Amino acid sequence: MSAFPLPKLSLRFIPVWRRNLRVWRKIMVPSVMGNFGEPVLYLLAFGYGFGRLVGDLGELPYMVFLASGIVCSSAMYTASFEGMYSAYTRMSEQKTWDGMLGAPLNLDDIVLGEIIWAATKALFSAGAILLVAAVLGLISDLRALLALPVILLAGFCFGACAMVVTAVSRSYDFFLYYFTLAVTPMLLLSGVFFPLEQLPPAVVAMAWALPLVHVVEIVRPLMTGAWPSQVPLHLSVILVYGLVGLTVATALLRRRLMR
Repeated sequence: MSAFPLPKLSLRFIPVWRRNLRVWRKIMVPSVMGNFGEPVLYLLAFGYGFGRLVGDLGELPYMVFLASGIVCSSAMYTASFEGMYSAYTRMSEQKTWDGMLGAPLNLDDIVLGEIIWAATKALFSAGAILLVAAVLGLISDLRALLALPVILLAGFCFGACAMVVTAVSRSYDFFLYYFTLAVTPMLLLSGVFFPLEQLPPAVVAMAWALPLVHVVEIVRPLMTGAWPSQVPLHLSVILVYGLVGLTVATALLRRRLMR
């Protein structure tokens, strides 16, 4: 038997997703403000501050370059937070998952529902920042709308990876390691704040093995009036990370909760 058997996927994840949506609607305004307040602050502070020093990056004003990176990093942070802190709370503190398992659901449905919900939260957050960027005139044309399904897929990817961390965590403190060792390096090395070409070749090679850079490589052209290249490659990397994360997280949570 495989150490990580494939999860049994079904549409029974929808009630889990719907339950989380209904709870979130009660705190929708402060939640949205919290999710995109800090990224917008980064956009305005770095964009106007560094933008005056940096000037243009190629044909792009720095503010325009930064806006697309902030949209992608917001999706990563939101999905990661939801897949760790919020999911762990429902699993361990509130015992919400125990109640769900008393319904005609299995653990695979719950894990998939949580990951899809993390992807949805990422879409809400990044979509709000995309709207702000449009208001500020940082988007070239309607091609930017094509970034939304990419953001949703990215949310699935980062939510699934976060669920792996949740599966092995015994407290909230453990999540700090993941943010420090994985999320923050991806933020700094994936072309969010400056072009990858500015980094040493070895670091660039490492960055290309991470999912965020592939999200940026698709979303940035769409937001700046161009068409991305090597789209199948970028989408494949994002999807593989998500599917592997889903498989590993489901297997680890089975061992943890169904013993």
